[in-house]
Amino acid sequence: MPDAAPAAAPGDRAARPPSAGPATEAAPAPAPGTTPTPTPGTGAAPAFGRGAPGERRLHPVTPLRRAWAPIAIAVGWVIHDLDQAQKWIDALTLTHALLGLLVIIPAAAAYGFLSWWFTHFSVTDTELRIRTGLLFRRTAHIRLDRLQAVDVTQPLLARVIGVAKLKLDVIGTDAKDELAFLSNQEARELRAELLARAAGIAPESARDVGEAPARQLARVHPRTLAVAILLLAGVWAGLAAAAGVTAVVWALSGSPWPALAAAIPSMGAFWAASAGRYITEYDWTVGESPDGLRLDHGLLDRTHETVPPGRVQTVRIVEPLLWRGRGWVRVELDVAGSKNTVLLPVADRDTAGMVIARVLPGVDVRAVAGAMRPVPRRARWCVPLWWRGYGFTAEGPVFAARHGLVSRTLSLVPHAKVQSVRLRQGPWTRARGLADVTVDTGANKSVTARLRDAAEARAVIRAQADRSRTGRREALPDRWMTGR
Repeated sequence: MPDAAPAAAPGDRAARPPSAGPATEAAPAPAPGTTPTPTPGTGAAPAFGRGAPGERRLHPVTPLRRAWAPIAIAVGWVIHDLDQAQKWIDALTLTHALLGLLVIIPAAAAYGFLSWWFTHFSVTDTELRIRTGLLFRRTAHIRLDRLQAVDVTQPLLARVIGVAKLKLDVIGTDAKDELAFLSNQEARELRAELLARAAGIAPESARDVGEAPARQLARVHPRTLAVAILLLAGVWAGLAAAAGVTAVVWALSGSPWPALAAAIPSMGAFWAASAGRYITEYDWTVGESPDGLRLDHGLLDRTHETVPPGRVQTVRIVEPLLWRGRGWVRVELDVAGSKNTVLLPVADRDTAGMVIARVLPGVDVRAVAGAMRPVPRRARWCVPLWWRGYGFTAEGPVFAARHGLVSRTLSLVPHAKVQSVRLRQGPWTRARGLADVTVDTGANKSVTARLRDAAEARAVIRAQADRSRTGRREALPDRWMTGR
C-alpha cells in the first residue's frame, strides 16, 4: 500500500482520517443567484488515480525510491528468523528462485508505481496540500504562514538523474516534510513560489517572482576545510582510541577478529569526525538573499539550505586550540525548528564577524569580546584552573557568555530571543558569593554565564526583562522577502 503523508502537527497540518470516500473538503454553499466557482482541492472527488484541478505529481523516477520496500521486508524477515531462512534457502531450487524473482520484482515495481500514481500535491492561497493513499486516502495541509525554511537537497544518485528533494521546515514540528522527487527546475520554481506566497505575495504573481537572487558572502576552500579538520584534537583522539582498543583486545584474545570487531565503533566515530565531516561540509558557501542566508554544501549529497530571518536563537563562535595560530573559528547556531547547527565550518575572524553581523544585525563580535568581564578570583576555589575561561557581558544587543580554555566558545543570544532567565546557586558557590545566570531560548536550548558575583547575577536577572522587551520592540520583521 502506498505510504501515507507525514503526520500533521496540531494547528499546522490536519491529516485527513482514513476514509474510502473523497479526501476533499466541502465547498461553501454559493450565495443565491450566483454560480459556484470550482477551486483546487474542493468539490467532487477526482476520478480514480486522477488529481484534482491544479494538482501535480512528483517526478516519474519517484517509484524507484519506493520500489525497495518489498525487498527490505524480505531482508528483514531473513534477519528476524535466520534458522527458518536457512532451511528455506537449502530447499530452494533454481525454479523456485526464478518464480520468486518473478513475484518480487513485479511487486516492487507495482508498489513504487502506485505510491507515485496516488500522490498529488497542490499549492493554494494559504497552504500546500499533499494527498496520498490508494485504499485509505490522506491529505496533509501545510500552512504557508508557518513555513520557516524550504530547502533543496540532491542525493548523489538524484544529482546524476537530475532530480531533487524539497524539504519543508514548519514551525512547531521536529521532522521535515518533503516532496521527493521533483526535477531540478521544478524544485527551485516550487521553492520560490512557496516562499513568495509565505511572504504574502499575491498568488497570481507568486509564480512569476522566481528565486530570490543571492550574493555570496563567504566560501570555504576545500583545502582549508581539510587542514582545519586535521587540526582538531578530537579527530586524533578518536584514532588513538581505536588503535588502543584494537591492540588491547588483540593482546587479550590472541585473535585479530575480536580486535577488528571491537575497533569498528571507534573507527566509525573517527570516520564521522574526519572524512564524513569533510564530505558533508565540502565547498561550503554562504550567500545572502532577501529570504535569508543560503547555505550550499556537500561533496556527494548536495544540500541547499536557508537560514530563516529572525529565527536564529543563538550563535556560537568556537575556537579550537590548534586553530588559534591561524586565526580560524567555527560558527554554529541554533535555529527554532531546525536541526542544522553550522553556519560556517571554518573561517577567519573577520569573515566570521561579517557573516554573524548579517544574522544578528548590530552585533560587533570584536566589541562583544572586548566587553567580556572575567569572573571573580574567588571562583578558582569552585573550578580550579578552568575558571579563567569564563566571561560574561549583557551590554549591547546580546547576552554573551564565554567558556573553555582548550576550546573556547563564545555564545551570543539576542535579548529579543530570551524566553526566561534563571539564577542558580549550589552550596559551594553560595558560600563564596557566586551564582550562575542561565537564559533559555525558543530553540529549547540555554546559555549559562557561570560563576558571576551574586550581586551582579541578581542585577542581571532584574535588568534582563527590560532588555528583552526592548529587543523585541526593536527586532526586525522575520517575514520572508521583506529585506533588511
